[in-house]
Amino acid sequence: MPVNDVVLATEGDAAAFERVYRAHLPRIFNLARRMAGPDAADELTQDVFVRAWQKLALFRGESSFATWLHRLAVNVIIERFRTLGTARERFLADSEAALDVAHAPRTKHLDLSMDLQAAIEQLPHGARTVFVLHDVEGYKHEEIGDLLGVSSGTSKSQLHRARQRLRVLLRKEA
Repeated sequence: MPVNDVVLATEGDAAAFERVYRAHLPRIFNLARRMAGPDAADELTQDVFVRAWQKLALFRGESSFATWLHRLAVNVIIERFRTLGTARERFLADSEAALDVAHAPRTKHLDLSMDLQAAIEQLPHGARTVFVLHDVEGYKHEEIGDLLGVSSGTSKSQLHRARQRLRVLLRKEA
């Protein structure tokens, strides 16, 4: 995609914005799917691009357009979680997490036939969000805390629980 398309889209060129949209659609859709699950991914992706069109004039070129759009997408998705009341949702109560891990079968081999993406989609929204932001997208706990309005300790705790739950989901009896 030529850099000019972003400039043209900023000036209101709808055809240029469509080219920008098509170039960035797969990455934004995959981010939305990882963070919010397959059922919400289409709608969230559309929301991201509507917001991008509305906010395009704010893009100053201080970072790459892809970086700006990614950050915008994360913000739109997290805003949706807040709207739905799930941003601060705990992934599992301490006792539930301990029970799940304690009763998980102990095997020496992981059956990798289960798709990691399917396992991530089984995580509750809060845990999935922290896992995707940290382990997939590379955000630091302080950044995640700022985005979600929680402490970095809460982010670390949810990441730990998400990883525990993923181990349970990916482990099967041999």
